[in-house]
Amino acid sequence: MYLGIDIGGTKCAVVLGDENANIIRKVRFDTMDKDKTIKKLIEEAREMGSFSAIGISCGGPLDSKKGVIMSPPNLVGWDDVHICEILNKEFSVPVYICNDANACALAEWKFGAGKGTQNMVFLTFGTGLGAGLILNGKLYSGTNDMAGEVGHIRLSNFGPVGYAKSGSFEGFCSGGGIAQLGKTLALEKMQSGSYTAYCRNKDELENVTAKSIADAALSGDETANKVYDICAEHLGRGLSVIIDILNPEKIVIGSIFQRSENLLRDKMEKVLKEECLPLSLGVCEVVPAELKENLGDIAALSVAIIGE
Repeated sequence: MYLGIDIGGTKCAVVLGDENANIIRKVRFDTMDKDKTIKKLIEEAREMGSFSAIGISCGGPLDSKKGVIMSPPNLVGWDDVHICEILNKEFSVPVYICNDANACALAEWKFGAGKGTQNMVFLTFGTGLGAGLILNGKLYSGTNDMAGEVGHIRLSNFGPVGYAKSGSFEGFCSGGGIAQLGKTLALEKMQSGSYTAYCRNKDELENVTAKSIADAALSGDETANKVYDICAEHLGRGLSVIIDILNPEKIVIGSIFQRSENLLRDKMEKVLKEECLPLSLGVCEVVPAELKENLGDIAALSVAIIGE
């Protein structure tokens, strides 16, 4: 058996599973301050019974070689936390840690949409945009665990802000970025004396989300569809860079792409055909993540199973 621990900014999970990532037991709880959360993780892990290794999935920055959490922005107060050493002392089993994008890449590669590939890229496309890279049959994390930060690529001099950069890949292709685009276009409509289905007045601007825009797009709202067209165009541009540089067999995309593929694929593929080297595009398939709501749990388990 293996133990997976998923440490998030709002929720944590402790998962027991077998070598095929079948989930035997799972517990979720709210993330508290550092000390209380670690104490709770240890308590829940003890309740799971015996296991041969622990895998941790956590937002970065991390030092995966030393097993240290290094002040992630979504975990205030988690500064220089030697989490692998702490858990190793408690349970006397190997403990491994990966940032969440890398952990999800391992999960989709071994047990999901990327199964059987040698070269695969996983994109989060949720609250933010990060990538996990499987190259030549191995996870590639870079010199200091910073490989795969594709969200920081600037695709335009102007545009929604993501990853502290206007016009970034994450700005155009994330939940927050789509909401920013939606608010801007909704405001334009209001100033011209009209409104959108997802935002009828200024009081509703703060309630605009990627989901509310997607719902409006599916009901035929022209502005909402324009938002997703802009997102899809920049998704295609960003993916074309990844495809031409890394020459992957598959790009697996989670969260928003998984839920709104029908709003994104046509425009995305049009841009890919215009931008990519034909030989590189010809061997690469872009697909939604397969593990869906279990992805985070299986990601943590995968870190333990693979030992990355």
